[in-house]
Formats: sequence, structure tokens, C-alpha cells
Amino acid sequence: MTPTTEPLQVPEQLPEPLDLRGTPCPLNFVRTKLRLQQLRPGTLLEVWLDAGEPVEQVPDSLTLSGYAIAALEPREGFFALRVYQPVEG
Repeated sequence: MTPTTEPLQVPEQLPEPLDLRGTPCPLNFVRTKLRLQQLRPGTLLEVWLDAGEPVEQVPDSLTLSGYAIAALEPREGFFALRVYQPVEG
């Protein structure tokens, strides 16, 4: 998984982080995908994931579904994934 360098359309206010700590696979992937589909392409979404299977599976599953990973950062007790739907064109 390699972070992409495509330009983002960053709105004045980013959506609230999607806190999926404690959410099992594959439900965390499904909830992330549903939330991304509600946002305009290019809007950055931060998703909080548990270590282990969630952080290993969700980024790869999102990439395979056409979403772009901007960053994956360890935080205290969880990981912050920043993801967006690429702008077409």
C-alpha cells in the first residue's frame, strides 16, 4: 500500500472522523465505503481503526475498490487512515 500524491479538493471543513474502533472486519470496510459514497469526490475522510486485522485489511480493500489512501498514521491505541475517492477527469 503506497500513499498517493493525487491532488485533493480539501473543503473548508473536513467531515468528522469516522470512529470504527471496536468494529470488526468486514463491517469497518463497509461503513467506511458507505461514508465515502456520501462525500464529494476528493473529500478527505479520516477513519480510526484498531490495530491488527482492521488496519491490515481496510486500506487494501479500499484501494482495490478504487479509493486513494492519503496517509496511515499510528496514534495512541489506534490508527488514523486518511482516504478519499479520487476526482475523475
